[in-house]
Amino acid sequence: MSETVNPFEQMQAGRPTGPLVHGYEVIIGFETHAQLSTQSKIFSRAPTAFGAEPNTQACAVDLALPGTLPVMNRGAVERAIEFGLAVNAHIAPRSIFARKNYFYPDLPKGYQISQFEIPVVQGGVVEFFVETGKGADAVREKKSVRLVRAHLEEDAGKSLHEDFVGQSGIDLNRAGTPLLEIVTEPDMRSSAEAVAYAKELHKIVTWIGICDGNMQEGSFRCDANVSVRKPGAPLGTRREIKNLNSFRFMQQAIDFEVRWQIGQIEDGHAIQQATVLFDPDTGETRAMRTKEDAADYRYFPDPDLPPLVIAPEWVARVRSEMAELPRVMAARFVADYGLPEYDATTLTQSKAMAAYFEATAKACGQPKLASNWIMGEVSRRLNAGEMDMAQSPVSPTQLAALIARIADGTVSNNAARQVFDALWAGEGQDVDALIEASGLKQMNDSSALEKIVDDVIDGNADNVAQYKSGKDKAFNALVGQVMKASKGKANPAQVNALLKTRLG
Repeated sequence: MSETVNPFEQMQAGRPTGPLVHGYEVIIGFETHAQLSTQSKIFSRAPTAFGAEPNTQACAVDLALPGTLPVMNRGAVERAIEFGLAVNAHIAPRSIFARKNYFYPDLPKGYQISQFEIPVVQGGVVEFFVETGKGADAVREKKSVRLVRAHLEEDAGKSLHEDFVGQSGIDLNRAGTPLLEIVTEPDMRSSAEAVAYAKELHKIVTWIGICDGNMQEGSFRCDANVSVRKPGAPLGTRREIKNLNSFRFMQQAIDFEVRWQIGQIEDGHAIQQATVLFDPDTGETRAMRTKEDAADYRYFPDPDLPPLVIAPEWVARVRSEMAELPRVMAARFVADYGLPEYDATTLTQSKAMAAYFEATAKACGQPKLASNWIMGEVSRRLNAGEMDMAQSPVSPTQLAALIARIADGTVSNNAARQVFDALWAGEGQDVDALIEASGLKQMNDSSALEKIVDDVIDGNADNVAQYKSGKDKAFNALVGQVMKASKGKANPAQVNALLKTRLG
């Protein structure tokens, strides 16, 4: 880890505690490597395309061969500035690059060019919601994670073990690929918080377009630093889980590591600082090496690179060219559409979802109903089909037309879901035509509904008597009888009102 001040050795004065696990508090911090979306590498013109034949995209500059000099990629700097602005961080007017010295087979030059003492992005915060419980018992709590820094650096190559028998191969295509390493304070207190943070960070970097976020290809890789302690005790010794490339594995890895550390401490063993890997096949972490500290890397300023100077005019230009940020858009949704903060945050998980909501809300004039349908029925079906918003078979125009018919009482919620089923299955395009063809239009004729209500009251003397004696469940039974007699077409609100009037 390459931060100037190690946040995991600082006491968290004033920070909230989380739920205890077997009497222990869980402390989690993150280091995330986001591959920047430049076409060339950070210090050379070599391409960064994924999937090329091994060792075809590593040039002499990437390997620091004699006679070569690195040249800073301006696009990488601009992407770092964009990230800093997105998280309300300080953009350093002057930052420097250092050589981080270590040797692995996939880093043949023996050092990595990174930033150490003065990073380009300093501070910042990431806010998100964590939901616990389900259904009516769900509780949504807003959380924030403070960032220590985000610094520019180059990636190393990749060791290949599975394609060879008894030996390893080295692919240096990734060597020199531009990375932004984002380091947090140890502010997370559970695996659920950690995953929610990682998802929010993933949303930010993909929203502003500085990273494609492809976790399978290594474009967005998370390292989780995990320790446990008794409440009020100093921070425990951490172990770093490397290269978590899926949100599901992230939660599994952290949960196992927490259980393992507690078990070790309860058995009288001390936790040794280490770097570990998660094995998804066994669901366990295993130690890879003893964890290095900053002193082990022997940082010193890179003599081939001058300080990186970022003028205020450059920052202002980048700011002016950035699209509306998700947190800004969420605040606008609260102000303009009267949405709860949770809804607004959820609807800005992606640009596609935000655009879908806004088009639907403007067309139907019912923003809260639109929010409920998009976060509920639409999202549920997209997730089940492993589709993104752009693949939705139901357009914002169609959903808006359906919501308008709910709002004006033409169809009930249950009938609307049947219409939505037909739209999703491609059985029709016009909402009104589907309602007519399916016979789902609500009964809004007061005289007809009054007759049904009177008949139900006359035919259910026992339920009427029970209701009048104070048993509310009997009223629900009467409502059910009216809905059954009307074949589900009666307006439930009208049914309730008429019944209460008749039963006096």
